[in-house]
Amino acid sequence: MDVGILCTGAPPPELAPRFGDYGAMFGRLLGPGFEPRVYAAAAGALPAGPDAHPAILITGSAAGVYEPLPWIEPLLAFIREAKGRTKLVGICFGHQAMAEALGGRVEKSERGWGIGLQDYELWQGAPWMGEAPPGRIAVPVSHQDQVVVPPPGARILAGNA
Repeated sequence: MDVGILCTGAPPPELAPRFGDYGAMFGRLLGPGFEPRVYAAAAGALPAGPDAHPAILITGSAAGVYEPLPWIEPLLAFIREAKGRTKLVGICFGHQAMAEALGGRVEKSERGWGIGLQDYELWQGAPWMGEAPPGRIAVPVSHQDQVVVPPPGARILAGNA
């Protein structure tokens, strides 16, 4: 499957020689059967249009979606144009960018950083989760921003305080 990977950041420089950049990491994570095309979104590179790939993955970033960086508004506009025309997956900053672009609101958490393994309550399943029963899940995190208002029509599958 052809998938576009929009790189909105980079791992710490000391980790890149061992693990590669986010495009390489997510390409490996997707595994066989996927043909990723990587775009340096943080440098202003985006697919030619929202139909360029049947699926788009938006990576994490050290930036906040509310920062006045020159590449963020074009990314948000691309997400708005892509909604309903291609499958979108957002990882950390990517999901925050999707929420902000589609009518939600993202803020820096007043509780500070979330770092390490965090527990989340799984409120409802989704077909892509397979047989995952409702309950608690543990997810490794590194973030200080959060979606405080989901976009209209969003389903919240999991969360924590």
